[in-house]
Amino acid sequence: MAAIYKKEVRGFLTSMIGYVFMAFLLVVTGIYFTYYNLSVGWPKFAYVLSCILFVFMIAVPILTMRVLSEEQKQKTDQMLLTAPVSVTEIVMGKFFALATIFLIPMLIMALYPLILSQFGTVYFSETYTAMFGFFLMGCSFLAIGLFVSSVTESQVIAAVLTFLLLFVSYVISGISSLLPDTAFGSFLIVLVLIALAAVLVYNTLKSTLVSMLCLIAGEAAAVIVYVINSTLYEGLIQDVLTVFDLSDHFSNFYSGIFDVNGIVYYLSVIGLFLYLTVETIQKRRWS
Repeated sequence: MAAIYKKEVRGFLTSMIGYVFMAFLLVVTGIYFTYYNLSVGWPKFAYVLSCILFVFMIAVPILTMRVLSEEQKQKTDQMLLTAPVSVTEIVMGKFFALATIFLIPMLIMALYPLILSQFGTVYFSETYTAMFGFFLMGCSFLAIGLFVSSVTESQVIAAVLTFLLLFVSYVISGISSLLPDTAFGSFLIVLVLIALAAVLVYNTLKSTLVSMLCLIAGEAAAVIVYVINSTLYEGLIQDVLTVFDLSDHFSNFYSGIFDVNGIVYYLSVIGLFLYLTVETIQKRRWS
């Protein structure tokens, strides 16, 4: 894993991609820091982090798009897959390299509150808690980008899909507010989702029998639950969609709260997408 990590870090630092990512993030952060913290006099650096969140979602696909997709396209992934290292070590090495490139601008940004403290009072514990939460959220973004890069040979497609996934996560709270939160409304949405899941099963297995059994069993279970206790459906869709709102779990860190639940959440997201990346590569390895 160490060899993969060093190779990837060296690759980022000897090409334009790593420097473009770091420079882009630092320039945008510097602009917001200069305006809000220095010009306006707002002492909360966490506000700058929340402002650059959308821009950061644009920068992440630039960094992750080529990590695995380019190797698939050039067939150099075959060399890695036949090397005396496990797929897990390959994925972890690449992820830690991405995290390192992200950590470099974060360390530079850690100096901004020190600069700000020369002009007034800065609550360092609150500020660095927010930065820690932002780093965890950023690592979860990188894990998602790494996974998307493993499922396609095209860097452009990988970048676009990564941005779309992150953007949907960003606006998902707004989407959930448009959906009904009544028991009956949530019940109808669940029925539609079960039907879509059955279609997905059919497209995957090409078995009409299996997909129909899944559809009937799922719809029947949903109806039984609604008849027995319909209140379980109240706000169900909103609660489920909240799980996919990555930025929502940053709110406590933004307020200076060391949120253990948020840490567990981000580590779970990172672990899940790294696992999916490993499984994707394993499937391609043996196909």
